[in-house]
Amino acid sequence: MQDEAVTENTASTGPQAGPPLVVNVQYVKDLSFEVPGAPQIFAALRTQPQVDLNLDVQVRRLEEQAHIYEVVLAIRAEAVERVEGEEKANTVFIAELSYGGVFTLNGIPDESIEPVLLVECPRLLFPFARTILATVTREGGFPPVQLQPIDFVALWQARRAQQQQETVGNA
Repeated sequence: MQDEAVTENTASTGPQAGPPLVVNVQYVKDLSFEVPGAPQIFAALRTQPQVDLNLDVQVRRLEEQAHIYEVVLAIRAEAVERVEGEEKANTVFIAELSYGGVFTLNGIPDESIEPVLLVECPRLLFPFARTILATVTREGGFPPVQLQPIDFVALWQARRAQQQQETVGNA
């Protein structure tokens, strides 16, 4: 008798929509590694290069009828050698990576979609992008670039603050 009650309760809940966040696919969208001064740079390098990093999160909706989005982490690492007494820094290498994922959002409230796309999805992509960048720089003949964890919440909040300032400035 108890089994019947459980069956009835299960049947009344209806079909499940699936997990709230589904990673459909992850991929390297674009990858570039340049050593402008090769091969001379390997013999001429006198100091540890300084690596300047630039990171951006890009989102676009892939299907209007469904909550399917592409999220791309765009990372640019440029290593430069700054020699004391010299005015111009030498570019050691430039690595650019666009690492993407296609995500499906199920049953996520509208007010939560932006933080999921700009915080949670990049958090899922980041470890893979970090590994790719480290591998490429190591295979390029340099110490691997080890990206430190990124605070995607702070990036999202900074983006929102900038958008609000632009909206106020245009009003």
